[in-house]
Amino acid sequence: MVKFIISNGAKFLAKKTLGTSQQTLKVASRSVTTLTETLMAQVPEKQKSLLALKKEHGSKVIGEVTIDQCIGGARGVKCMLWETSNLDANEGIRFRGLTIPECQKVLPTFAGTPGDGEPLLESLLWLLLTSEIPTKEQVDSLTKDLHERSKLPEHVVPLLNSLPKDMHPMTQFSIGLNAAQAQSKFAKAYSEGVHKSEYHKYALEDILDVIAILPEIAATIYRNVYHDGVVKKDLDLDYSGNFCRMLGYDDKSFDELMRLYLCIHTDHEGGNASAHTTHLVGSTLSDPYLSYSAGLNALAGPLHGLANQEVLKWIQELSAKFQAEGKEVNAETITEFAWETLNAGKVIPGYGHAVLRKTDPRYTCQREFALKHMPDDELFKIVDTIYSVMPGILTEHGKTANPYPNVDSHSGVLLWHYGFTQYQYYTVLFGVSRAVGALSQLYWDRALGLPLERPKSVTPEWLAAQVK
Repeated sequence: MVKFIISNGAKFLAKKTLGTSQQTLKVASRSVTTLTETLMAQVPEKQKSLLALKKEHGSKVIGEVTIDQCIGGARGVKCMLWETSNLDANEGIRFRGLTIPECQKVLPTFAGTPGDGEPLLESLLWLLLTSEIPTKEQVDSLTKDLHERSKLPEHVVPLLNSLPKDMHPMTQFSIGLNAAQAQSKFAKAYSEGVHKSEYHKYALEDILDVIAILPEIAATIYRNVYHDGVVKKDLDLDYSGNFCRMLGYDDKSFDELMRLYLCIHTDHEGGNASAHTTHLVGSTLSDPYLSYSAGLNALAGPLHGLANQEVLKWIQELSAKFQAEGKEVNAETITEFAWETLNAGKVIPGYGHAVLRKTDPRYTCQREFALKHMPDDELFKIVDTIYSVMPGILTEHGKTANPYPNVDSHSGVLLWHYGFTQYQYYTVLFGVSRAVGALSQLYWDRALGLPLERPKSVTPEWLAAQVK
């Protein structure tokens, strides 16, 4: 009887909060208490379903490619399978069908009750991997498992300690994860000839190990570069809370911010550079360590993961200019400054998105956090005033497809409020988070037996010939 019982509390809460619109979302069953058991039970049916889809409808056309798309970064080309999230231009991100506010209402928190604080990263990891809403008991078991996996190979910390302090933190992060690859269970199993039907089991082991060790690698870099090199843990806390202690922060409000920050940066469907790179490298059967290290190198690019620090710098420059000129921060003065920026041929950082055509829900939830925890912060007031006028300015300017703020428009200001002022390090935080989304998909890449990614390239001459 027990193995058929569904968690009544989670089931009731999901139905009460989400209604019946998310019919494909399943609530975690008491019959399967561990993450691994849950996934192993799902794999055969998902393999069967995808095989049937390919067999019956493999030749169906789902889109076309224009010359603009071919030479413009493949924007909007539908050619990549991604399980864990979907980004709608007008709605924003959904994690396994759930919006960010819905996740905040149903996923377990550190306090235990969904909605009482920000969701635990472990609860979102469970959701992304399984498509199920976990119980608090299951989340706690996952936290315990990640803590048990978190010990770094003995050579990694001495290696990190030997790196120059002026080396960019993201470079160090990639080095640290690559160094830990020596313990890859997937690579070992592959070298020993494991059957391809078993790949996903060893990939899962590596994925959980990588997610588990990333905080200590990241914290060691932070403490080495900016402080005394000492990293202290608190394994009585959750993943995010323990990460905060390793960084040297002991503030329950900052713990909540870290939970929010890590959750909302996990996944943004598969086309973004870090997620796509992880998927591409993983398709060669590189293990999850090497695959996600490649993803980190993509994240380090100025057009991807560095945007939040650019926004913060712009806001601080605005504030300093106004103070020097004796101006107040209000809608009128910010409008004037914005037009000066645009007329000089510069962009307004933190606004616009390659896919979204509305305010990024990840911006909205950060704004709500600020209104709750830091409503009188001066930088937040500037951000909020900018938000009140900037969409209208950019619409009038006419050169921005999306005149609304994105996730980067707010995150740096929140971190700065808590004294986390080393903005060159902010992308490392992003990297800790993005592992959860990119590696959750990498598990399903191996479980579904997805092949080596190999799109067809064309020459400029071939393109020119198509229009003659």
